[in-house]
Amino acid sequence: MKMCITGGGTGGHLMIARALAEAAVSLGHEVIFIGSISGQDQKYFADDPLFTHAYFLQTTGVVNQKGLKKIQALCKVFLAFLKSRKILQEHNIEATYSVGGFSAAPAAFATLSKKLPLFIHEQNAVEGRLNALLKPYATRFISAYDESSMIKGYPVEKVFFEKARVREELKSIIFLGGSQGAKAINDLALGIYDHLDARGIKIIHQAGERDFHRVQKEYEKLGAEVELYGFSEDLASLVSRADLAVSRSGASTLWELCANGLPAFFVPYPFAAGDHQFYNAKFIVDENLGWCARESEELTTKLLLVLDENLKNRSEALLKYAKKDVAIQMIQDVEDAIQ
Repeated sequence: MKMCITGGGTGGHLMIARALAEAAVSLGHEVIFIGSISGQDQKYFADDPLFTHAYFLQTTGVVNQKGLKKIQALCKVFLAFLKSRKILQEHNIEATYSVGGFSAAPAAFATLSKKLPLFIHEQNAVEGRLNALLKPYATRFISAYDESSMIKGYPVEKVFFEKARVREELKSIIFLGGSQGAKAINDLALGIYDHLDARGIKIIHQAGERDFHRVQKEYEKLGAEVELYGFSEDLASLVSRADLAVSRSGASTLWELCANGLPAFFVPYPFAAGDHQFYNAKFIVDENLGWCARESEELTTKLLLVLDENLKNRSEALLKYAKKDVAIQMIQDVEDAIQ
């Protein structure tokens, strides 16, 4: 089978794209990628051997644009749509998997225009606008949060399952602000350091590249011994050494923590579209698998309470809840549908 994976813009979308590409290649299929020159698409896939070809088209987001800029953005999407049609035809593509994000629009619409099967994965608890628009025309719509989804679970890289373990007691904590950092989480880590140090709890902290030097200086003032990073590409190794995470609740990170059996205290990004990070975290909290607090709440007080929670029960429950080989199931579903 020759298939196209499209979408991106942010790391969360692109991690799903990678997981699907790995699954497809492992099953003997050829995969191309169609993304955008904007966002992080090129950073992830410009030289990725998983794809026989990777195309980065000139597109930008449309939803948040106004006036002339919206018209210009739509024109770019239309031109990229025409290019995508040619690319799909040139590679004899049989099906397309969209992982969402503005990067997905040209190839997704091109797929439908050529009457090819379009498969969609929704990564968040709140549907993205593009996915909601395309959903009625898709061959399959997969979501970990949707009870009616034919496939349950979330496509996560194997390494998070391979490094999974049950957390017995709190010896180390990891603060995750993402590649760009999260000031609220960074400030929480600095503010609670004395409490953690007094309890002998080690700190691993990914502060984000933009906030790294400020956080580093603040730790130096405290005389703190912490394992501090701006950003690490080996997140799985860092996560595997921690017993509790304090993290944003972007979908990929949330489900990677689940797959690893790492209980988490989520602090959702308050300006996420549709407040989707809050609803991502709420889904986990409602299943009694983790904790969540808004930035506007008293984060230090709430996190201190979590430090005394039973981690083992949560960790065991997470490992039972997380589903392996979701990406494989998604690709096998494509095989069945096109046959």
